[in-house]
Amino acid sequence: MIRSFAFTNQGRLHTQDIDLFLMPTLLADTNLFLWVDLEAASPVETRQILEGVFHFHPLSVEDCIHESQSPKVESYEPKEDDKFSPYLFMVIHAVDYNRKDGLFATSELDFFLGKNFLVTYHSVPLRSITHTEELCLKSTVHVARAPDKVAHALLDSLVENYKPALEELSLEIAALEDEVLTAATPATLQKIQRVKKEVLHLRQIIGPQREVFLRFARGEFKLIRPHLVPYYRNVYDGLFHIGELAQTYMDSLSGILQIYLNMAAMQQGEVVKILTLFTVVTTPLMIVGTWYGMNFESMPELKWKHGYLYAFGLTAVSTAVTVSYFKRKKWL
Repeated sequence: MIRSFAFTNQGRLHTQDIDLFLMPTLLADTNLFLWVDLEAASPVETRQILEGVFHFHPLSVEDCIHESQSPKVESYEPKEDDKFSPYLFMVIHAVDYNRKDGLFATSELDFFLGKNFLVTYHSVPLRSITHTEELCLKSTVHVARAPDKVAHALLDSLVENYKPALEELSLEIAALEDEVLTAATPATLQKIQRVKKEVLHLRQIIGPQREVFLRFARGEFKLIRPHLVPYYRNVYDGLFHIGELAQTYMDSLSGILQIYLNMAAMQQGEVVKILTLFTVVTTPLMIVGTWYGMNFESMPELKWKHGYLYAFGLTAVSTAVTVSYFKRKKWL
């Protein structure tokens, strides 16, 4: 699906759903800003836009069409034979967390940002695209005055959409903590390891992405107007905070894992204690039974009339003394 919008310098919608052959004409108008959004577009449609209309560099077109696990931003300046205008190419990722699956789902979003155009490419619907499109069409805050302003709105919305995922993750960690303290099982250990793996995945997403945002926050790119740099810096600060929060979650999970291991060790210790006490308490019975089980003829107790009662009494008394001793020691 291809969505296209042309906005005036005041952020007003000029035209929508533009025919392909009209795009070069609107692109040449310096009083208009063109935003083309490609959502799950076919390879043919994608190349018609990226190569046929905007004439982007082949390397950035290939990077756009093929998924990349690493966020990045690159600046492209035209050479003598190039037809494209200067632009920034950026790859970033949106995230979503599902408590049922316990997995972070990542969705790639590609940007082509120029002086009077913005092209976005993604294979699945994204909330940040929908939200920014609504802001642009309402024209209440004049987001669509320039492509760098729309790009900021998209990035800000993308970072904001991390928060619901983090809230879901926080609830998952809290539930794990309760489970460990009340009814920990081997399945609990598997849950802890799974969530730790997903938090590590989140940190692997945020880390490189934070480096990309930092370049915008430093004002490295000429296509980002100086007065918008503080706004990009604010987006970077939000992502930095999310990264710190992910580290906090990792520390919490490490603590929960340690509690689980300690409780498992305590449970194992209780079992060993019970078995040890059982062995010690039954030791007099074992000694007496073994001693008189030898049946040597020279043993005088074998010929006693009340030898059985004597052995029984000896066993009972020695066992009682053993139990009484452990009770005084508060081991029982």
